[in-house]
Amino acid sequence: MAAATCAAPCGVYAAAGASHRSLRNRDGASSRARVASRVRSRGPVTVRAAITDPPSKVTPPTVQGPAVTLPQIPIHSTAGDIMDVFPEDMILEPGELGTVSRGVMRAEDAERLNWYLRAILTANVYDVAVVSPLEAAPKITEKYGVKIHLKREDLQPVFSFKLRGAYNRMAQISEEALAKGVICSSAGNHAQGVALAAKQLGCDAVICMPVTTPGIKVEAVRRLGATVALEGENYDACQAYAKRRAEEEGRTFVPPFDDPLVVAGQGTVGMEVVRQLPSVEYVFVPVGGGGLISGIAAYIKSIRPDVKVIGVEPEGANAMLQSLHHGKICRLNKVDGFADGVAVRQVGDVCFDLCQQLVDGVMTVKTDEICAAIKDVFNETRSILEPAGAVAVAGAKLYGQVHGIEGDVVAITSGANMNFDRLRVVSQLADGGLKKEATLLSVIPERNGSFKHFVELVGADVNFTEFKYRVTESADAVVLYSVGVDDEKELENCINNLRENGINTENLTEDEATQMHLRHMVGGSTGVSNERCYKVEVPERTGALDTFLDAVSPKFQITMTHYRSDGSAQGKVLFGIKVPEAEREALTQALNSTEMQWEDMTDSMAFKLLYGCERSGACEVNFGADEKLTPP
Repeated sequence: MAAATCAAPCGVYAAAGASHRSLRNRDGASSRARVASRVRSRGPVTVRAAITDPPSKVTPPTVQGPAVTLPQIPIHSTAGDIMDVFPEDMILEPGELGTVSRGVMRAEDAERLNWYLRAILTANVYDVAVVSPLEAAPKITEKYGVKIHLKREDLQPVFSFKLRGAYNRMAQISEEALAKGVICSSAGNHAQGVALAAKQLGCDAVICMPVTTPGIKVEAVRRLGATVALEGENYDACQAYAKRRAEEEGRTFVPPFDDPLVVAGQGTVGMEVVRQLPSVEYVFVPVGGGGLISGIAAYIKSIRPDVKVIGVEPEGANAMLQSLHHGKICRLNKVDGFADGVAVRQVGDVCFDLCQQLVDGVMTVKTDEICAAIKDVFNETRSILEPAGAVAVAGAKLYGQVHGIEGDVVAITSGANMNFDRLRVVSQLADGGLKKEATLLSVIPERNGSFKHFVELVGADVNFTEFKYRVTESADAVVLYSVGVDDEKELENCINNLRENGINTENLTEDEATQMHLRHMVGGSTGVSNERCYKVEVPERTGALDTFLDAVSPKFQITMTHYRSDGSAQGKVLFGIKVPEAEREALTQALNSTEMQWEDMTDSMAFKLLYGCERSGACEVNFGADEKLTPP
């Protein structure tokens, strides 16, 4: 692999220039065509021999901090080398670690790791950061049988670990450069870290945030004395603006993760973990761009190579998982933004380089498992983590249960900048993630007395927590309901009993369309022909909905909508649209013209049964018998 020349003195390194590709949307059929086979290996990591040319002879700069030079950093994201993928291209089993394709370690790799160890030991973070407590979690331990300890980075002054890397990076900037000010692009925790660091160092800071950033985060940055510039619909556009303005005004751009000094600052978390819990055996770390896990791994693997360092990503934002598996940086063509603090399309060069050498593996967790972890931590500490802050806890719980871990486990609770509006969704999904509630769909005859018979079959000892039904002219009635779950075996027996008595039943607890939209809608199929269902991510800003409607209306008839704000930057809106088969391509072009992420949900079993073609006479499209809901 080619090596990149370090760009400037005083620890200022140019992140590899990744090309920003336009986001392309797909309909349901093409989505399924891209899904790769499941990754099932639980064995040793895959080692792939890398044939590389020796790096060119250049003298890297001396970095302030450790009095040694940083060997050249390889570039992994050169044009043409980045692999475009979708999150669903790699789906792991619960508790499974993805494989890691490692290159052959060379002498300069070892020298680079030595630099990181020194940089972490000499990192200048404690002017603003505190040594966060490492707390045992007895309730979680008793409940799941895993000895989990929480590394409480959510208790930092800005409620996140991000100030460590930001301050360590900015503390190395020369006085002349500081006088010109700093600039960064961020919609969350990095923004507050840079703002606090600038306040401590007495320099001017401009924080560029996407126009979709919730107001609570904008005000938090302004309270720290920074200037906020709202630019761009998404992070890529915002970052491009920030870098352009940095060049125009001579400001220093402070990257959120892809910088050696940022990584070293985050690595102080690993240093504290080893000192606070010498008996630690596993450390679970949330992964977004990779700055936190690469710093933690750089320290722990140098001091305690026996300790397992495991990354955890949301299933819909698995950029590091796929990059390590393929041995090259992958860029996600779409990303689930629920855990927005780790919703990153492409990991950093610096971070990938370290993770490829050091991390034991990366696993994924589902949205409801993240929500369940938030509830677990709240019950344990009475603190509310943001979704990204609970990702590692969700991973530690799942991995520990699947593999029967008995030793001491540390999960990094990386942040607590929770939007209050998000709590509604978290509360709704948490019981599903904790397996305390199940959402079921049953088909019963549309006749007098059938509802009573149905309830009797469910059982008097089963507690209904939700129920939705609307009469139609069809022969069958579709009932969507939720029940409390004390034992998964009892739930399975209940479903089997219903099926054996002729009541077709499906468990939709993990179906996103049901949980986010369909369970909140009243009514049923209206017999609309050629109706299709689309999920569209509409930016949370004034005029965004108008942009969507201008593209599709009045040419196409909108037949159904559902939306509820959950405090995120992108609102997930469900649309029903009447579109004849001959006009499908025209609708696809119209949707693409909005530059919004969209997905065809028509093949969702829940939609077909509640509103679509599975209802008798609902529409003109005929599905094959193998796609109908039938008892086993």
